[in-house]
Amino acid sequence: MKFNPDADLDTSSVEDTRGSGGRGGGLPGGMIPVGGGIGGIILLVVILLLSGGLPGSDSGDQPAVQNTAAGNLDSCKKGSDLQQNSDCRFVFYQNSIQSFWAAELPRRGKKYIPAPMRVFDGSVSTGCGPATSAVGPFYCPPDKRVYLDIGFFKTLQTDLGARGGEFAEAYVVAHEYGHHIQNLYGILDRIKSRNGPTSDSVRSELQADCLAGIWTNHATTVPNKSGQPLITELTEDDIARGLDAAASVGDDRIQEKTQGQVTPESFSHGTAAQRMKWFKTGMDSGDMTACDTWSANPL
Repeated sequence: MKFNPDADLDTSSVEDTRGSGGRGGGLPGGMIPVGGGIGGIILLVVILLLSGGLPGSDSGDQPAVQNTAAGNLDSCKKGSDLQQNSDCRFVFYQNSIQSFWAAELPRRGKKYIPAPMRVFDGSVSTGCGPATSAVGPFYCPPDKRVYLDIGFFKTLQTDLGARGGEFAEAYVVAHEYGHHIQNLYGILDRIKSRNGPTSDSVRSELQADCLAGIWTNHATTVPNKSGQPLITELTEDDIARGLDAAASVGDDRIQEKTQGQVTPESFSHGTAAQRMKWFKTGMDSGDMTACDTWSANPL
């Protein structure tokens, strides 16, 4: 994945609150954001993580994720700032995803309302209730915000078995913004059933994967406000890492890892195969009309 060093970055809707001492209060099990996205599935492994990790997990061979001081994303003004602050890549992701949807939705007759991305560590207060880092990335509809603890991406590798990499991170952010698109269209209000292989929750999550794929299709052509492309190259390895990340947070993979068996009746996000399928559907088509998971049968 290559970023344009000459691109102008916009941090006006990126809130870096790391190190601010926020308090979420209690375990994350009491906090269930609507459209919880990638982060929602982490609720299944919270207790195991707090008690020392998943059975058989070994973090020794996995690369650590570099974090920077609180507010450091505010300094990400140019693409070249990435050389001094590797976390600036998250500003690239957010800028590219928002710029794409800000152009795509009006083209379809729908106004796009920007959604800030709040980067936190430890805990955070939201319109959906208090949350801790163990929840993982999530979208909160009342806030119209994406919440992200960058440390999640280490968990994605060490405890969920993903290969990781920059595009795996970008996929996760794009998925959460997919929930924002659903919110703008009123789709999240349709979620009534939250468990089961064909539940509303599963259909919503798979649609968010598909919407992430749509952005991926256009990622290298999305410009910033000055017309400069933000992301200049995605390789086959990048795409493979994105698909791998989608598979690693499939319900069946998580359940097999945490409880040793798969129980479809408790699915909330879809299987590894389904998550890869719908991400690829969006990526191959680049068209929102391909993302109708609500009428799809089979999923």
